[in-house]
Amino acid sequence: MSAFVVVNPRSGNGRTGREWKSIEHALGAVYPAMSVGFTRKRGEATALVRYALREGHQEIVAVGGDGTINEAVNGMFDASGTAPQDSVFAFVTSGTGGDFRKTFGIEPGTEAAIERLKHGRIRRIDAGRVGCLSKTGEPTARYFVNIASFGLSGVIVDSVNRARIAKLFGGSFAFGFHSSLAMVRHRIRTVRIIVDGLEDEIASVSTVAVANGQYFGGGMRVAPGAVIDDGRFDVVIMGGAPKGQSLSDLKLIYTGEHIKKPYVRVLQGQHVVVAPVAETRGQAVLIETDGEAAGRLPATFEILPRALNLRC
Repeated sequence: MSAFVVVNPRSGNGRTGREWKSIEHALGAVYPAMSVGFTRKRGEATALVRYALREGHQEIVAVGGDGTINEAVNGMFDASGTAPQDSVFAFVTSGTGGDFRKTFGIEPGTEAAIERLKHGRIRRIDAGRVGCLSKTGEPTARYFVNIASFGLSGVIVDSVNRARIAKLFGGSFAFGFHSSLAMVRHRIRTVRIIVDGLEDEIASVSTVAVANGQYFGGGMRVAPGAVIDDGRFDVVIMGGAPKGQSLSDLKLIYTGEHIKKPYVRVLQGQHVVVAPVAETRGQAVLIETDGEAAGRLPATFEILPRALNLRC
């Protein structure tokens, strides 16, 4: 089998690059015939994966954080939203957050991730696609395998991705730190949400997660009931709590207990359309996908059932 390994050496605050030789040696026991490409800038993993697939590589392995996984997954899909049927995706988490691995119960550290690959089976999982507007207003589309969200979470991700000092202390700290700062300044946004053409409502929201996996934000279990291959999203709508209560309840999201609160609702569906209403227009509602800034509302989220072969 021909495997292509795409590596973000800056992930984990540069730890991946420093430990690459030992990671490479361990991966070699799983993939005796592998090629390696290193990313140098944001977005490059997508281009490297697309090139590797065109060159005939059958398995793609992303080594880095959740952002690297997201970029690599975007390289797996063509313009029609299809990944090659005979291709396989795998990942070794070595970033600061590690949210995607948590849904599968993979322990932190590259050793645990590579050990999982040695004995992992190939399964078909769902993926998500979001069509939205870029920050400058052009239509754009992104794929995701874990969680897309908008509102306060989009503001936080934008802040985290631009931060330097907070990220030095890890993904959980960075997301929690910027969450607290953003909650003080963020204003509730009113949007229209349509799920599968059946649920249709206008709601004032702080954050809405369109979830395929369970965790985001460096360990927050925002969608504890999400199943990665059930052919539908868990749509977690949060909003309406006083700011003081939101801050005090922030810890509940790490255990999934937040969904019991009256200001949190969970819907399920395959197709989610969201648009700002009149009072929100002119105020950008930011979207993130797997911890990467993706654009802004209006947006359409759609599930791609069993679209990706995953070794896990």
